[in-house]
Amino acid sequence: MNGYLKESNFMMVEEGFTTRDLLENLLVELCQASDQQAFFVADLGDIVKKHLRFLKALPRVKPYFPVKCNGSEGVIRLLAELGTGFACANKAELVQVQSLGVPADKIFYSSPCKQVAHIKYAASHGVQLMTFDNEVELSKVARSHPRARMLLGITADSSPSAHPMAFGTTLKSCRHLLEAAKEQAVEVVGISFHLGSRGLEPQAFAQAVAAAQLAFELGTELGHRMHLLDIGGGFPGTEDSRARFEEVTATINSALELYFPEGCGVEIIATPGRFYVASAFTLAASITAREEAPAEQPGSDEEEPSSKKSLTYHIGDGIYGAFSCLLFDSLCPTPRLHKRTCPELPLHSSSLWGPPGHPEDRIAEGLELPELQVGDWLIFEGLGAYSTASALPGGGPQPHITYAMSRLAWKTLQLFQGKPAQAEEERESLCTPLSCGWEMAETLCVPPVCTPASII
Repeated sequence: MNGYLKESNFMMVEEGFTTRDLLENLLVELCQASDQQAFFVADLGDIVKKHLRFLKALPRVKPYFPVKCNGSEGVIRLLAELGTGFACANKAELVQVQSLGVPADKIFYSSPCKQVAHIKYAASHGVQLMTFDNEVELSKVARSHPRARMLLGITADSSPSAHPMAFGTTLKSCRHLLEAAKEQAVEVVGISFHLGSRGLEPQAFAQAVAAAQLAFELGTELGHRMHLLDIGGGFPGTEDSRARFEEVTATINSALELYFPEGCGVEIIATPGRFYVASAFTLAASITAREEAPAEQPGSDEEEPSSKKSLTYHIGDGIYGAFSCLLFDSLCPTPRLHKRTCPELPLHSSSLWGPPGHPEDRIAEGLELPELQVGDWLIFEGLGAYSTASALPGGGPQPHITYAMSRLAWKTLQLFQGKPAQAEEERESLCTPLSCGWEMAETLCVPPVCTPASII
């Protein structure tokens, strides 16, 4: 073990004890203490599985985890233990990762728009790998970090309207920027692109790799020693995504073999974020207030009044906290109702909002839920990416995170050190298929005992 993650950093659980069991125990304690604060449960074993799955699907690609996706300490410690690199967007993330002892050669300063002070910090702390896509960024680096190793970011989509916030230069502008880098004695070592997760199609990766190969040839022609390709992120983090992970990676492998065949001397990295952490985090939040819309009056004496209500619920966290992922490209996960017993209850049109007093803090609408009361708890799965769970330490109030890992996952992690193939074999032989334990009945009652292994 490398010493980044210790048993004291998480709760060790025995086999057969699931995320649902842990949530149940924590909710019982909170209810007894009358504590209604939202909290996360993080299944670190799920991240171990995702890492092994990534290495198996993309054996030539080294992952650099984007800290902005989830900078919680347990996640960073675990990924450092697994040997991943880290993509940092600013000085705060650089400081956080290096404070844990991650070496500078495993850090990629990946922001396309960097503050000069942050560039100087990276230079003084040995972080060399960076990216640029315009002359302004190139000049800042040339003045502040003469030892930087730069990746030229290119647009990976020929239709910018599909990714209106995408960074990167066009292929037409590559020659000018590569020539400018040569003039300013900036070392360009490769090409970077990032598709993101919006409307991801496997074929888009193939087109981006083809474009990167053209940019590589141009850089080599101009005298740059090109040897590094960054294929970015955008990999689906949950199984309900439109494009399945293995479908995407099969296309990537084919494109890499065609344009950057093994043995060509090019190292390949990627920045998978939500793939690693989205499914590992579950949020529990309680109802803090409710409102009921006036019932519609029947049109005549013969008509029976409808028993269906329109209900609005407020919970203890919102889009500026645990649900900040909704400000990006995510949809609110369907909530699960936590109740020990639950009779057959009619469903009502419901909406979820953050704390009262914030009219813009809308979490979800059009939900069909049984009638809930203040103090009831809702469970949200898949909130591990770009939510409060991702907040850096010291960034303000945030829900408590309980990290958990099974003894089997801990053993797998130990086996993984230098022996990923053996760890994969061990996982396959000892772990049952992932079963999250949240297969709720249509009435949203708590289900019977589920198949073990939510936490591997």
